[in-house]
Amino acid sequence: MASRFHFHFFFSMFIILFTVTIASQCKYPPVIFNFGDSNSDTGGLVAGLGFPVNLPYGRTFFRRSTGRLSDGRLLIDFLCQSLNASSFLNPYLDSLTNSKFTNGANFAVAGSSTLPKFVPFSLNIQVMQFLRFKARTLELVTTAGLGNFINDEGFRNALYMIDIGQNDIADSFSKNLSYVQVIKRIPSVIAEIKNAVKVLYNEGGRKFWIHNTGPLGCLPQKLSLVENKVLDPHGCISNYNDAAKVFNEGLLHLCQEMRSELKDATIVYVDIYAIKHDLTVNATKYGFSSPLMACCGNGGPPYNYNIRVTCGHPGSQVCDQGSKFINWDGIHYTEAANSIIASKVLSAAYSTPRTPFDFFCRG
Repeated sequence: MASRFHFHFFFSMFIILFTVTIASQCKYPPVIFNFGDSNSDTGGLVAGLGFPVNLPYGRTFFRRSTGRLSDGRLLIDFLCQSLNASSFLNPYLDSLTNSKFTNGANFAVAGSSTLPKFVPFSLNIQVMQFLRFKARTLELVTTAGLGNFINDEGFRNALYMIDIGQNDIADSFSKNLSYVQVIKRIPSVIAEIKNAVKVLYNEGGRKFWIHNTGPLGCLPQKLSLVENKVLDPHGCISNYNDAAKVFNEGLLHLCQEMRSELKDATIVYVDIYAIKHDLTVNATKYGFSSPLMACCGNGGPPYNYNIRVTCGHPGSQVCDQGSKFINWDGIHYTEAANSIIASKVLSAAYSTPRTPFDFFCRG
């Protein structure tokens, strides 16, 4: 056990050093606009709806809850840190404490999906919020001469990140739709992502970073709640993961299609599924134990998830060392897992085309 702990400790230190060493490539301040769900929500749910997300959320890095659904930093936080960004990406909805958004804005809100449209905070609502944000920001730059706000060039050179789709698949299964029915809904989800990219492109965006969705069937929440499930050799729900793969294939095809259609745009597709699946099936290699069990929850092995007693609520328990767990609360990943996921993303080995994350700010 001690050797495993030391391996994980030194592996984590390598990741931190790795992200710092690549941070000097930006020629000008990086600007990022992110659209997504809880996987990249840095506080939008709390700011927008007042939804309580309390300790032990945030205990590892921030030492307090920041609205992130993890014990610490998310993948997007590590990506921003790799750029030496002046700060983490602030939630667009958090107007009480963040008014400048000099390095971009995060429109992601936990629970978001692409469908149904026009429901807070679906993808098209997030895009509409961006349009409002951009118009108001440029108005302030022009009329008030506020030079520290993002100007037109900043919006053109910004990176537009999209990380959404998981909830569309999960919600379909939760409505007791058959696998075939779930698959039939996927083209509509892909179409919404295409619409979002085209709107952002028509607004001048040219640099896109699009994450596919992870292995949904390996989440402790799904494993705990789904009855009559068929498990694969790794203990994950087969049809949930198969649906995620079908969605990912459609998203990859969409990115290929849009590269041909939007000639002067750079569209990078990132295989988050491969990274997270490898993390789960080869957990011991990365220093993790119980890859299908939540660190924070109720019920104990094998999944430690109880929908009536979720993380942070009375009756829930939290593990001593989150660094030994991949999953934090049954749905979301621990900071330790996110740090490894970030290192894989930053390697560009999982990107199509192979593109360094800082390509948009190199000049």
